[in-house]
Amino acid sequence: DVAAQIIAEMAPDDAADVLDELDEEHRDVLLEKLTKEDSEELRNLLNFDPDSAAGAMNTELILLEQNLTVDEAIAHIRREMEDKESPYYGYVVDDKDVLVGVLSLRDLMLARPGTVVGAAAAGQSVVSVTYDTDKREVASLLSHYNYLALPVVDYEGHIMGVVTYDDIMDIMHEEASADMLGMVGADPEESVDTPWTESVRKRLPWLMVNMINSALSASVVYMFEGTIAQMAVLAVLMPMVANQAGNTGQQALAVMIRQLATDRFDQKKAWMAVLREGKIGIVTGLFMAVTAFLGAWWFTGNHLVGAVMGGALLCDMMLGAVAGGSIPLIFRALGRDPAQASSIFLTTITDGAGFFIFLGMATLFIF
Repeated sequence: DVAAQIIAEMAPDDAADVLDELDEEHRDVLLEKLTKEDSEELRNLLNFDPDSAAGAMNTELILLEQNLTVDEAIAHIRREMEDKESPYYGYVVDDKDVLVGVLSLRDLMLARPGTVVGAAAAGQSVVSVTYDTDKREVASLLSHYNYLALPVVDYEGHIMGVVTYDDIMDIMHEEASADMLGMVGADPEESVDTPWTESVRKRLPWLMVNMINSALSASVVYMFEGTIAQMAVLAVLMPMVANQAGNTGQQALAVMIRQLATDRFDQKKAWMAVLREGKIGIVTGLFMAVTAFLGAWWFTGNHLVGAVMGGALLCDMMLGAVAGGSIPLIFRALGRDPAQASSIFLTTITDGAGFFIFLGMATLFIF
């Protein structure tokens, strides 16, 4: 009874989120204890995909009939505010609840007395989203326009609810957390409350993939066993090349994943972004290559070792930057989450290529 009372006092979108976390039997018990109107509203919200605009929308909104005057609209808002969240906008609708305009409270307060709200909203190009729009796209639109709320409509234009900025903040936080977990092969839904056996089941496949990838890098080192035996200092310098390139790739990877999460790329713009990362990799690689050349020369007393170190670092950093920018785009083209285990595949590329380039150049130019 207490739980049902708490649910009844919550905003519908928040109440639906809570109920969605419960098992179906427990959920039905709570819904039966609510009023018929509240129960039907929440059941309706629960039918929508939680990752869609309808799954994040709030159905408590201020509707203003287009034939009302601004004075009548303000009086209507005063009556409605008691049972609703603080309104940011009034949504102007026709007699069929089709959205025809949006007026902020400021617009209403500054309008001349007697002005009809339909006339005040005339000529607007209303920004709205359909109920099945992905919540990531809703977050992107709301952030782009800096609105406090975005109306949700069906395909005939009837208003169904609004997605408010506080809901979008939650969505963006969830997506950022999911991307962070996905990059290293952890499940996006995992938390400290997830049963440890389930975490083992979800993490183990990616750890096996990482083991295979690490074995490939190790096999590259084994190919040059003789080279390393002749000059042990190569084993000391070798990890520096892979580590530096890996860091360069992680920077490009993070920028690309963030961009994909907040913006919609067309194909041309996406690959121009990869070209941009390649340019950054070349310039930063040149700077670090000169530093590595001087450092390795001073450390070993052999200018050829310094040259190999600098050349390998330049090549691997450029490769890391391009790979970091490309991997999320390749995953997206394959229909996968761009962040999913991308860090694991990037590390394989930078480590394997870095070891091969460094040891290969050492074999070619020193021995």
